[in-house]
Amino acid sequence: MSDFHLDERIVRDSDLLTKIGLCELRLMKDGRWPWLMLVPQRPDVSEIVDLTPLDQTMLTFETTLVAEALKKVTGAEKINVAALGNIVRQLHVHVIARSKGDPNWPGPVWGFGTAEPRSADETKALAAKILDALTP
Repeated sequence: MSDFHLDERIVRDSDLLTKIGLCELRLMKDGRWPWLMLVPQRPDVSEIVDLTPLDQTMLTFETTLVAEALKKVTGAEKINVAALGNIVRQLHVHVIARSKGDPNWPGPVWGFGTAEPRSADETKALAAKILDALTP
Protein backbone atom coordinates (compact mmCIF):
# COMPACT_ATOMS: atom_id res chain seq x y z
CA MET A 1 0.00 0.00 0.00
CA SER A 2 2.92 2.34 -0.56
CA ASP A 3 0.76 4.67 -2.69
CA PHE A 4 -1.75 5.23 0.14
CA HIS A 5 -1.48 8.63 1.81
CA LEU A 6 -3.88 10.32 4.19
CA ASP A 7 -5.35 13.70 3.38
CA GLU A 8 -3.64 16.30 5.58
CA ARG A 9 -6.98 17.37 7.08
CA ILE A 10 -7.69 13.83 8.24
CA VAL A 11 -4.24 13.69 9.84
CA ARG A 12 -4.77 17.07 11.52
CA ASP A 13 -8.29 16.36 12.79
CA SER A 14 -7.93 12.77 14.04
CA ASP A 15 -5.69 10.28 15.82
CA LEU A 16 -4.90 6.77 14.57
CA LEU A 17 -6.33 4.09 16.87
CA THR A 18 -5.52 0.99 14.86
CA LYS A 19 -5.57 -0.60 11.44
CA ILE A 20 -8.43 -3.07 11.20
CA GLY A 21 -7.86 -4.69 7.83
CA LEU A 22 -8.99 -2.54 4.94
CA CYS A 23 -9.28 0.61 7.02
CA GLU A 24 -7.42 2.80 9.41
CA LEU A 25 -9.61 3.47 12.43
CA ARG A 26 -9.22 7.04 13.65
CA LEU A 27 -10.66 9.04 16.56
CA MET A 28 -11.74 12.58 15.74
CA LYS A 29 -10.20 15.31 17.91
CA ASP A 30 -13.57 16.72 18.94
CA GLY A 31 -14.58 15.81 22.47
CA ARG A 32 -18.19 16.84 22.01
CA TRP A 33 -19.02 13.48 20.48
CA PRO A 34 -17.55 9.97 20.45
CA TRP A 35 -16.64 10.24 16.77
CA LEU A 36 -14.69 7.65 14.81
CA MET A 37 -13.58 7.57 11.20
CA LEU A 38 -12.72 4.66 8.93
CA VAL A 39 -10.35 5.38 6.05
CA PRO A 40 -9.85 2.62 3.47
CA GLN A 41 -6.14 2.18 2.84
CA ARG A 42 -6.45 2.49 -0.90
CA PRO A 43 -4.90 5.21 -3.05
CA ASP A 44 -6.96 7.66 -5.08
CA VAL A 45 -10.38 6.51 -3.86
CA SER A 46 -13.08 9.10 -3.30
CA GLU A 47 -16.29 7.06 -3.56
CA ILE A 48 -17.41 3.70 -2.22
CA VAL A 49 -18.10 2.65 -5.81
CA ASP A 50 -14.39 3.21 -6.57
CA LEU A 51 -13.54 0.25 -4.32
CA THR A 52 -13.46 -3.30 -5.61
CA PRO A 53 -16.50 -5.43 -4.71
CA LEU A 54 -14.41 -7.24 -2.08
CA ASP A 55 -13.22 -3.95 -0.57
CA GLN A 56 -16.83 -2.69 -0.53
CA THR A 57 -17.78 -5.80 1.45
CA MET A 58 -14.87 -5.29 3.84
CA LEU A 59 -15.80 -1.63 4.35
CA THR A 60 -19.37 -2.64 5.22
CA PHE A 61 -18.11 -5.30 7.63
CA GLU A 62 -15.63 -2.96 9.32
CA THR A 63 -18.21 -0.15 9.55
CA THR A 64 -20.64 -2.50 11.28
CA LEU A 65 -17.91 -3.78 13.61
CA VAL A 66 -16.93 -0.24 14.61
CA ALA A 67 -20.54 0.93 14.97
CA GLU A 68 -21.35 -2.00 17.28
CA ALA A 69 -18.24 -1.33 19.39
CA LEU A 70 -19.02 2.39 19.65
CA LYS A 71 -22.61 1.71 20.69
CA LYS A 72 -21.42 -0.79 23.30
CA VAL A 73 -18.86 1.65 24.73
CA THR A 74 -21.11 4.73 24.77
CA GLY A 75 -24.62 3.38 25.18
CA ALA A 76 -25.66 5.90 22.52
CA GLU A 77 -29.25 6.10 21.34
CA LYS A 78 -28.19 6.46 17.72
CA ILE A 79 -25.09 5.68 15.71
CA ASN A 80 -24.72 7.96 12.68
CA VAL A 81 -22.75 6.56 9.74
CA ALA A 82 -21.89 8.81 6.81
CA ALA A 83 -19.49 9.12 3.91
CA LEU A 84 -19.85 12.69 2.65
CA GLY A 85 -16.53 13.74 1.15
CA ASN A 86 -17.60 17.15 -0.08
CA ILE A 87 -14.58 18.87 1.47
CA VAL A 88 -12.14 16.00 2.05
CA ARG A 89 -12.33 14.01 -1.18
CA GLN A 90 -10.46 10.97 0.14
CA LEU A 91 -12.98 8.24 0.98
CA HIS A 92 -13.65 8.13 4.70
CA VAL A 93 -16.63 6.96 6.73
CA HIS A 94 -17.75 8.75 9.89
CA VAL A 95 -19.20 6.68 12.75
CA ILE A 96 -20.62 8.97 15.44
CA ALA A 97 -22.37 8.13 18.72
CA ARG A 98 -25.34 10.44 19.33
CA SER A 99 -27.67 10.84 22.30
CA LYS A 100 -30.42 13.24 23.30
CA GLY A 101 -28.87 16.26 24.95
CA ASP A 102 -25.54 16.10 23.14
CA PRO A 103 -24.40 19.28 21.37
CA ASN A 104 -26.76 20.05 18.48
CA TRP A 105 -29.01 17.00 19.03
CA PRO A 106 -30.76 15.99 16.78
CA GLY A 107 -29.01 18.16 14.19
CA PRO A 108 -25.83 17.22 12.35
CA VAL A 109 -22.36 17.44 13.87
CA TRP A 110 -20.81 18.97 10.74
CA GLY A 111 -20.30 22.69 10.87
CA PHE A 112 -21.74 23.03 14.35
CA GLY A 113 -19.78 25.23 16.75
CA THR A 114 -16.09 24.79 17.45
CA ALA A 115 -14.34 21.51 18.12
CA GLU A 116 -13.50 20.94 21.78
CA PRO A 117 -10.36 18.89 22.31
CA ARG A 118 -10.28 15.97 24.71
CA SER A 119 -7.53 15.78 27.29
CA ALA A 120 -4.79 13.24 26.63
CA ASP A 121 -6.20 11.08 29.45
CA GLU A 122 -9.74 11.23 28.01
CA THR A 123 -8.43 10.32 24.57
CA LYS A 124 -6.41 7.43 25.94
CA ALA A 125 -9.34 6.10 27.99
CA LEU A 126 -11.86 6.32 25.13
CA ALA A 127 -9.40 4.74 22.70
CA ALA A 128 -8.75 1.84 25.11
CA LYS A 129 -12.49 1.21 25.56
CA ILE A 130 -13.09 1.22 21.81
CA LEU A 131 -10.16 -1.07 21.07
CA ASP A 132 -11.28 -3.42 23.83
CA ALA A 133 -14.82 -3.51 22.43
CA LEU A 134 -13.43 -4.41 18.99
CA THR A 135 -11.70 -7.47 20.38
CA PRO A 136 -13.95 -10.54 20.45
